[in-house]
Amino acid sequence: MKTFLVNFGVNVAFLGILLLSAGRLSFGPAWVYFAIGMLSNVLMRLVLRERPDLARERSSPSSGAEAWDKRLLRLAFLLTISMLVVAGLDSGRFGWTPRVSWIWSAVGAFVILAGTSVFLLAMAENRFFTAVVRVQRDKGHAVCDSGPYRIIRHPGYTGMIVGTIGVPLLFMSAWSAIPALLSVVLLVVRTRLEDSLLERELEGYSDYQRQTRYRLVPGIW
Repeated sequence: MKTFLVNFGVNVAFLGILLLSAGRLSFGPAWVYFAIGMLSNVLMRLVLRERPDLARERSSPSSGAEAWDKRLLRLAFLLTISMLVVAGLDSGRFGWTPRVSWIWSAVGAFVILAGTSVFLLAMAENRFFTAVVRVQRDKGHAVCDSGPYRIIRHPGYTGMIVGTIGVPLLFMSAWSAIPALLSVVLLVVRTRLEDSLLERELEGYSDYQRQTRYRLVPGIW
């Protein structure tokens, strides 16, 4: 429940940022974004109900998080805020991006939902799916090689990247694509660093790397 309430507060804060940036309550894409966030929160709650140990870990991560990951998470948060502010100012207030068909917005919503689905599927499959990068030696950390992890090594990050790409489409804001793409780059960097950490410190991960070759995109990387 703690994770649910924290995510609820974050969703409300993001909605407020979007509406303030747009300067009006009738900014439709902001409410769609909020609805998707709430749906994701409810589904995450259902997943975590089946994994109470994972719920405790995600709500209060134990010690051992990598220092570089803490810095990346702070930067990722700032980029997310920037993306939402720019989207609100562009799409809701000033119209810097020329208007296009609403179909692009619908595609964006679908892409965000697809990314969320992949993220939640990865969470449901991996009982060590923590919010921070750390090797959970205190909990018998083991390699997860089932479900989507049979195809790529970091499906959770893939879901996050797909969802991030959908945001500029939802808001039909070309300018918000700049912080969105920077966020994608940050996730790629985080993936590479986490992969290297697990290779060094998690037993059996090197064998898993040989078995599952690609990190984020099958056939590419």
